[in-house]
Amino acid sequence: MTERVAGPSGQAVAAPTRGGGRGRTRRHDPNYKWIALSNTTLGVLMASINASIVIISLPAIFRGIAINPLDPASTSYLLWIFMGYLLVTAVLVVAFGRLGDMFGRVRMYNAGFLVFTIGSILLALTPFSGPSGALWLIAMRIVQAIGGAFLFANSAAILTDAFPVTQRGLALGINGVAAIAGQFIGLVVGGFLAGIDWRYVFLVSVPIGVIGTVWAYLRLEELATAEHQRIDWWGNLSFGIGLTALLVGITYGIQPYHGQAMGWSSPFVILTIVAGLALLGFFLWVERRVEQPLFDLDLFRIRAFAAGNLAGLLAAIGRGGMTFMLVIWLQGIWLPLHGYNFADTPLWAGIYMLPLTVGFLVAGPVSGFLSDRFGARPFATGGMIVAAASFLGLMELPVDFPYPAFAALLVLNGIGMGLFGSPNTAGIMNSVPARQRGAAAGMRATFQNTGTVVSIGVFFSLMIAGLAATLPTTLYAGLRAHDVPANVAHTIANLPPVASLFGALLGYNPMATLLPPQVLHALPPAQVQVLTGKTFFPQLISGPFQQGLAVVFIAAAVMAVVAAAASWLRGGRYVHVEDEGRGPMPAHGRRAEGGARGR
Repeated sequence: MTERVAGPSGQAVAAPTRGGGRGRTRRHDPNYKWIALSNTTLGVLMASINASIVIISLPAIFRGIAINPLDPASTSYLLWIFMGYLLVTAVLVVAFGRLGDMFGRVRMYNAGFLVFTIGSILLALTPFSGPSGALWLIAMRIVQAIGGAFLFANSAAILTDAFPVTQRGLALGINGVAAIAGQFIGLVVGGFLAGIDWRYVFLVSVPIGVIGTVWAYLRLEELATAEHQRIDWWGNLSFGIGLTALLVGITYGIQPYHGQAMGWSSPFVILTIVAGLALLGFFLWVERRVEQPLFDLDLFRIRAFAAGNLAGLLAAIGRGGMTFMLVIWLQGIWLPLHGYNFADTPLWAGIYMLPLTVGFLVAGPVSGFLSDRFGARPFATGGMIVAAASFLGLMELPVDFPYPAFAALLVLNGIGMGLFGSPNTAGIMNSVPARQRGAAAGMRATFQNTGTVVSIGVFFSLMIAGLAATLPTTLYAGLRAHDVPANVAHTIANLPPVASLFGALLGYNPMATLLPPQVLHALPPAQVQVLTGKTFFPQLISGPFQQGLAVVFIAAAVMAVVAAAASWLRGGRYVHVEDEGRGPMPAHGRRAEGGARGR
């Protein structure tokens, strides 16, 4: 087995490590690392864009397959088309990272590019409509997610193999920025393509996937020797089913249940969450007893690895919740109040959130480069403190905010998250043995993707709870003031608040959708114009929404502060160096093998 470490000139060379075997290396090609970086960045960017592109495109997609997403019977379709991709990638990345360690990281990565491309083609060619069309989309999104999980699980390990320790922060920073920026680029691209044809939303990935797949098969090479071992079936099953059950329970917890605003009291939700936690506990028990585990739990004894993953989980929860709240804030309130048609709000929400991406693009590579020299702790910790400050700043804005202040806070948040992400990833990947980089990268991605799914459950629940306390009374009074019959006003006011949130998220005109056509026809034209106009619903919901928003941003700020504390606890710079006869060498206060000086 070989590990690439920094030689005297800083150029990556092949160095022998424990494990024996033969690995293909590029000893004299200094450009290979940039080939690996450009291809993996393309793959991660494509997978990240597709995680968010559907959010903006859902109205056009549902119109294309003739389904009303605000119909209570369609709620499950809506959630699974949107959440299924995130859930599947979160569950599979650890197993696929371990498969990369066992059978070759490049081989698994290449397979992911191919599977993702096939899924994109099948989505663009959706042959059905109605419920059958929705089920087809859900199934093919899962195929896409399987490919995406292969990409996410192995890209960081491939880069860690290809780059010397003195440049890993920069490389992983660029790759990480692509993963985060892709989520926001997807909002803009999805909004633009959905206005042309909903099938283009999926078709856009096909040429990128074909080019990336061919390029990966031709140019990427295995730099580490695969260790063929037995598959830990009990570990795979208990982890996969347990995490799936937990995330499914969280997903269904935000749905209405028997007249209640949310489903956290549903026996199904309680059972799936409890069963998921029990299976994850069983997974920990299994991993301590099998000879060749899915994941070596002893890696969590490495402080840099454990603290980095905890900080990454908390950061993902805070970032994910903020993203969805900002989209709803823009689409449901701010953009209509500023004259934008409801149907146009998805695209413009993506455009107005671009300052967040700018912050990532600036801070990510720079902090990655500096962390190669000074270590991860000061940048990752400082980034979370900056992010917490931005959350508190957003909380202080009025609902109808001045955009320059909003944009400045988005840039600040992007800088904070960018400062954190690159060094944190490099710190995690530098801390583990070369033979376990795939599994470690998979676990890192699992924490990040799980955090995103959990954030949706947590922050939607906080927002729904806030709306449920005040929205019915406010909405009833507003409708009655414009001559809507009392029985209709009562019915609409007592609809689950999640319907209002989804309506805002999907760019629907809420009152035009919720008020029955016969009621609209019976009202005076002037009243209809007010009720279905651009200001009635945003002004009505702004008060209750702001109360819920304050709770959400306080929670996000608290998570960012805790993430900063966890990041600080990672200790000084630590680089695991393979060395015959000795354990891992902390790069702290002495020169580590290969020229990496610890700090």
